[in-house]
Parts: sequence; C-alpha cells; structure tokens
Amino acid sequence: MNSLTNTLINTSNAISPIDGRYASKTLELQTYFSEYSLNKYRVYIEIKYLIALANYKVLTITSKELIFLNSIYQNFSVEDNAIVKEIESITNHDVKSIEYYIREKVSTLKNKTIENHIHFGLTSQDINSSANMLGIKNAVLNVIIPNIEIIMRKICHLIEKWGRYPLLAMTHGQPASPTIFSKELLVFFERIIVQVNILEKIEYTTKFGGAVGNFNAHYVSYPDMNWVDFANAFVKSLGLKRNKYTTQIDHYDNYSEIFDCIKRINVICIDMCQDMWLYISRNVLTQKINKKEVGSSAMPHKVNPINFENAEGNFLLANALLELFSRKLPVSRLQRDLTDSTLLRNVGSAFSYTLIALKSLQTGLSKIDINRVQIKKELNNNHIVIAEAIQTKMKVLGIENSYEKMKEITRKRQHVTQLKEDLDTFINSLEISDNDKQKLLEITPFNYVGKFR
Repeated sequence: MNSLTNTLINTSNAISPIDGRYASKTLELQTYFSEYSLNKYRVYIEIKYLIALANYKVLTITSKELIFLNSIYQNFSVEDNAIVKEIESITNHDVKSIEYYIREKVSTLKNKTIENHIHFGLTSQDINSSANMLGIKNAVLNVIIPNIEIIMRKICHLIEKWGRYPLLAMTHGQPASPTIFSKELLVFFERIIVQVNILEKIEYTTKFGGAVGNFNAHYVSYPDMNWVDFANAFVKSLGLKRNKYTTQIDHYDNYSEIFDCIKRINVICIDMCQDMWLYISRNVLTQKINKKEVGSSAMPHKVNPINFENAEGNFLLANALLELFSRKLPVSRLQRDLTDSTLLRNVGSAFSYTLIALKSLQTGLSKIDINRVQIKKELNNNHIVIAEAIQTKMKVLGIENSYEKMKEITRKRQHVTQLKEDLDTFINSLEISDNDKQKLLEITPFNYVGKFR
C-alpha cells in the first residue's frame, strides 16, 4: 500500500476538511498549530525560562545541566507529546502537564533547586500566550506571507504578458469607458502589497507577568530582583515583545491587529476572485483546459472557474473566524475567563482556510489568459463608451451643453453601426476646426484608454 493510499485512509474519517479533503494543502501549518507543535513551543518556553532564571542568578546550572535542559525541547518528539497528553488526562490541565513532564525529565539531574524553579511564579497564560504568539508569528512569516507573494508574482507575470491590452470596463454592470486589463490587475497588486507591508511590520507581543500580571509571586520570593526588566529581556529573547500591563491573560489587541490585517488581505483576494469569475463569465478571460478534468456531471462543455470559487469560499470561512477572534478575544471578564482558550485553539483553522484559499487562487491565476477575440468584439459592439471622451473634449473647445447633446444621441441610438454614423455626423456638424474634428473622429474604444503610470 503506497503512502498516498495511507494518507487517504487517514484523512477519510476527518470531520474537518482541513484535515481531510484539504490535508495536503495545509500540512505546512502543522508545524505551528498542531497540538504537538503547541506543546513543543510550551516546553521550549519553560526550558528557556528556567535557563534565563539561572542567567539572572536565581539558581545555578552547570554546563552539563544546561546541555541536558536544552535537549528536552530540542528532542521533543511525537512520542514525548503522547506522554504529555497522558499526564494531561490525569491533571486535566494542559500547561500543568507540561510542567510535570519537564519535572520528570529534570529529576534525573538530582538537583532540587532546578526542579523547584520549573514554571516558577508563572501562570498558564505566560506560557500559552507566548507559545500561541510564536506559532502565529512563524506561520505568518514562513507560510502566509510567502504564499501571498506567490500570488503577487503571478499577477506581475500576467501584467507583463498582457501589456496594455484594452478592455471594456463595466460600471454598475453597464459598458463604461475602456480600461487596460493590466491596470485592473495592478489595482489588486497595489492593495495587497500595502497590506503585506503592514503585516510585515507588526510587532508580535505577548503577556508575561505572573498570575494577574504583577509578578506577585516573583517579588514575594525574591523582592530585590527587578522582575519587570527580567521579563522584558526574556520575552525579547524569544523574538517577541512583552505587553507591560495585562491581567492574567493577554489583552489580545495584538492578536486582533494581526487577524485584521490578514482579513483585509483576504477581502482584497475575494474581490479579485469575484472579478476573475465575472471576466470568465464574459469570456474575456479563458481557462486552460485539462482534458482529463470534468466540469459538470451532465454538461460536457463546462470548464468552471472552480479555483476562484473555492478560493472565495475559503477566504470567507477564514474571515468569519478572524472576525470572531478580533471581536471576542480582547473582551474578558475582570482578570480572567476561559472563553479565549477555546477560541485560540481554532486560530490554526483560520490560517488553514486562508492558506487553502491562497493556493486555490494561485492555481486559478495560473490557468487564465485573455481572449483577444472576445475583447475586440465587446469593444467593437460598444462604440457608445467614447461618449465621455467626445463630450469632455467639446467642453474644452467651448461647445455648450456638450453632455446633454451626447446624452440625446447615445440614449436614442443603441445599434453600434447607427450610433457610430450618428456620432460621426454630429462631430462633422460642429463649428470647430477640421483638425479638432479629425481628432474627435479618431477616438475609438480601442485607443480611449488613458494612462495609469
């Protein structure tokens, strides 16, 4: 039995499509959001905290003990995670099970001072908040942004490929002044890059301050130590920044900042998916045909824009979760309630739906090309769209009521041939120079496209 068959068997019973149908598209996020990964982050933070205490002269650790302590998180395996889960089945507390797991490991050192300082003065959320934020940070930087950049590169490729090819614009679903296809893609490119720049500059912050954020246990145990400075330095060593004033949990404004930025990027991508869908429905965009694929179980001719539809649906799912997180997480009853814990366990789902959508959009953009025949046909059949050009130029030439005159002509005649004849007749009747008349007569839906850079 090959590995693909094994994978299908393992995922066919999954309740969530993230771990079932789309498992192959979300594997890379397991490094940051799986139960194993979360526990490994927790172990990492607990061990680094213990070592930091030694560096702060709270306890003494020999070089041999230091190597051993680092090996605990460096060698943390799926099997070790199973041990942690077994402990948790007894304690019914996830972070306490991490503490007991480390304590069991450290007991071999026969150093009670080290054992007594495992999780010293901390509360669960000092560990959880830091672990969650590290997972989010690494997922954003290593998975989400790189996949957004793939989309941006694909957009750039299409822009270069299509050049300044004209396109009939549609405003309110009606023919409007022509545009350039590449510029329409640049609209999305610019919007996305603005948000990516914001996302890249976000500071990843965390709560780290003991039971209610005041280092109560730390100061009562070692009153002469500056625990605020210690915590600031320690959190910085993790690659994060410490929020100075918190309750027992993080205030989560920092999480909302990240989620809202990703949500805005997803909204922009939804807008792009819908536009690509509409261009395909007009036949001004075509899709590459895979002879082995089926577009409909009944209609053989169908080649559906499924990648853009799939992307749109998954972006919507992701944003529903991201919106919930941003709205709920910053709100907690007094110093602590537990509603945040359940929600945070689903952050990986929001990131997974986002990643599935990004990959579907990448595939969709790889399969499209412009249909020059259909684009030309649309422009030829909508000579009416140069009315703006003519009436605007007439104003410059000093002709009164230019808008009203063009309104009368264009709304009366809809047939393209008759309209062009009426426009030409009207232009030739104007009391302007022959040179100005010629310039007006030369305006077509193909050259009335303006400039965008």
